[in-house]
Amino acid sequence: MAKIAVFNQKGGVGKTTTTLNLAALLAKRGADPLVIDLDPQAHLTSILGATVGSSERSLYGYYSNGATLAGLIRFSPTGWKIIPSHLDLSKVDTQFGKGPNVLFRLHQGIVRENLNTDRPIFMDACPMLGTLSLNSIFAADRILVPISSDYLAMKGALQMERTLRALEPVLKKRLERRFVITRFDARRKMSWDIDRQLRERFGAEVCETRIAENVSVCAGHGT
Repeated sequence: MAKIAVFNQKGGVGKTTTTLNLAALLAKRGADPLVIDLDPQAHLTSILGATVGSSERSLYGYYSNGATLAGLIRFSPTGWKIIPSHLDLSKVDTQFGKGPNVLFRLHQGIVRENLNTDRPIFMDACPMLGTLSLNSIFAADRILVPISSDYLAMKGALQMERTLRALEPVLKKRLERRFVITRFDARRKMSWDIDRQLRERFGAEVCETRIAENVSVCAGHGT
């Protein structure tokens, strides 16, 4: 089953919302997705009602004291499986650095515990290039890059492409990637301009579906 990192170095592009709704769709179709929240802001954890009081019961416990990933899985009120985040995850960069051992640590845990055998995994990465986001990239089969339809979108897309290319010698492969246009407003000329530029630059790697602004889509619709 696929392991997908949802990542963009630019914030405010709908990264967490994209993760949330993709997992909701698969859950609705009978899959059993696991969501891993790697963002210390813990927005996804909060939305799914999986907030934990102690950082050791969050993903931070896996990095800090060797807790198993499976032991950290929580069930949200909607029945989803999530490994929650915590503010203390922000300490991982300074505590563990960016050596090869820590960068592959999430990948190693997923493989060792067979978490990906019969379920898709979505990793909601933090919007900065650091140990946590690199962990999600190194653990992923595919990268999904949400790109909002605003004037900084193309700059963000090119920055992401440069980042992924720079990581290829370490990964020894080219990661499959898809760019999905979010916050699309068909009434705005800018939205169509961004759509055209992205498709001219990245071709088939841009998803056909555009994600429009829609306040009616929420976590409660996932089950």
